Amino acid sequence: MRIFSGIQPTGVLHLGNYFGAVKQWVELQTPENFCIYCIVDYHALTNEDTVPEVLRKNRVELALDLLACGIDPERSILFVQSAVPEHTELCWILGCVTSFGDLTRMTQFKQKAKDQEFVNGGLFYYPVLQAADILLYLADHVPVGEDQLQHLELARRIARRFNWRFGEFFPEPEPILGKAPRLMSLADPSRKMSKSYGPDHYIGLMEPEEEIWRKVRTAVTDMGLTPGQEMSPGVANLFTLLELVAPAEVVEEFRQAHAAGKLLYKDLKETLFRYLMEALRPIRERRRELEEKGEVEEILAAGAEKARRIAREVLGEVRARVGLD
Repeated sequence: MRIFSGIQPTGVLHLGNYFGAVKQWVELQTPENFCIYCIVDYHALTNEDTVPEVLRKNRVELALDLLACGIDPERSILFVQSAVPEHTELCWILGCVTSFGDLTRMTQFKQKAKDQEFVNGGLFYYPVLQAADILLYLADHVPVGEDQLQHLELARRIARRFNWRFGEFFPEPEPILGKAPRLMSLADPSRKMSKSYGPDHYIGLMEPEEEIWRKVRTAVTDMGLTPGQEMSPGVANLFTLLELVAPAEVVEEFRQAHAAGKLLYKDLKETLFRYLMEALRPIRERRRELEEKGEVEEILAAGAEKARRIAREVLGEVRARVGLD
């Protein structure tokens, strides 16, 4: 499979990002797959609060996080989107075979536009650039969460429309759905784990241990517990996290205690924190080593050069087909 996926450099990489996407990216790096992973800084510009100096810093920080998590530049291409300007040229060309009606029906655009006083055109055009990101590398598979399926379906429609007008060229990319459950905020389990709600609503992979413990210790649970009581959203969220990091027998022991009405939430939280840190410490140590080596800029530059070789060839064919060359 030729696989493409991207992630915005919007700050802290949190557990939702890791278990929902990055861990799967790492697992997809097999000899049978050709993986291309992109830090999508053009997309980040659609956020109204983007600060230039912070964006530059976040790109490097995110690259360090991804490398520490296991993205291997010897087995994958890792690069920054803006280092390959062919993304934006293909975006314009594909926009000319994209239905305006399709763009107006994008659920994520409607949701974000509703919450913003100023709605920029980039936010509306976001799915076309996303399609260009994927199709520029002739990717046939894309790891996505369910909330991105509509955007991927649009990319398929754009590829189909281009092929109909200019001849068969682009594959129609298929989704690779993640198996990890959605993680919710420990402070408000009715919301997904997200940086947009504030620091109490996510756990960053590189946060100080005492801060992670504070968030786990104060996680929302129940006022009390009786035998056979249904799990509240907050308790269910703690169990979801525990299942991701602890042995199955440990999880089952706590489930039985909950069913019997004998579970002590203090024990659940302490155990979750212990196994969570066991999972995170090797990643945190690798990141420290990578930062000391100071090679991340070179890794990204080498990845961008590999990506551009593919992008130039594909865009050259596209330009010829549409009449620009």
